[in-house]
Amino acid sequence: MSATVLQLLRERGRQGSTPGHRRDDARLVLLIEGGSSRGAYSSGMAVAIEQLGLLPLFDAVYGSSAGALNAAWLLCGRAERTMHAWWDETIMGTTIDPRRALSRRPVVDTRFLVHTVYTEIMPMGFEEILGSTVEFHPLATDALTGRSTDLHEQITDRASLQAALRASTAMPLLAGDPVRINGRSFVDAGVSEAVPVRTALAQQATHIVALRTRRADETPSAPSLGQRLVMSRWFARRAPGALTPWLQRAVIRGEEEHLLASHTATFQIRPPLGSTPIGHTERRPGPLRAAVHTGRQAVWDVLAECREEPLPTG
Repeated sequence: MSATVLQLLRERGRQGSTPGHRRDDARLVLLIEGGSSRGAYSSGMAVAIEQLGLLPLFDAVYGSSAGALNAAWLLCGRAERTMHAWWDETIMGTTIDPRRALSRRPVVDTRFLVHTVYTEIMPMGFEEILGSTVEFHPLATDALTGRSTDLHEQITDRASLQAALRASTAMPLLAGDPVRINGRSFVDAGVSEAVPVRTALAQQATHIVALRTRRADETPSAPSLGQRLVMSRWFARRAPGALTPWLQRAVIRGEEEHLLASHTATFQIRPPLGSTPIGHTERRPGPLRAAVHTGRQAVWDVLAECREEPLPTG
């Protein structure tokens, strides 16, 4: 029940506990859903977690796709100062450019994002992430088996962390070829596990806070005939094992929803009903800025009570 999760957050907040120094035996984890540009919602939610000072109360953060990027910014303490990137026309316009499809280049350039934006334009605190006492678990989909894969153990230094971020966001077709890590190829985490609840539960999570990018009235649909024809060829050549979970994505999402709804200590935070729908490759500043601020407010509204200090305004 959500009350159980909130109670644990309040108790840990009062105790001032940090990972490795808990007075309870719970494993409280934060799950961050992706969805490419829909990640603007979970970005704002991560900003609120940072502003409220709640990150140290969690034992681990799991992220899928854009949710892994948002988790990384949260873990290095720079979620708020970098949230403007979502509505920065230069960054978004260069990262996502549908015109590149005409020359068979990636529409979504994650290499530019991770290796240029995150190193030169808006530096990410890679060392802070590597040294964080809160575990980082970015997920990706194994291209040969189609299985959701936790890349936590693959991350040992800055280069491997950057590779994990690119693997988690390697959208089939749109982001180009799969990303290679230690001899294995990976595609976007959302193919096999959009909300990383199965992995978190398998790793003994007892309490869950899930930051969602879909409203409660939004349901994923099965691929259209045209999508199946185009994508089946791409998967056959580059990620044959990932085709089956991609085709079954509506079923997999339904299983994730069931796990989240049935777990006894899960608290989900979603964009409110009526929030603007955000497409996978949305790059217009207005909708993305609104999504970030809507996500931030959604967390403030329900988690403010878990800290004693007054909330920031504005």
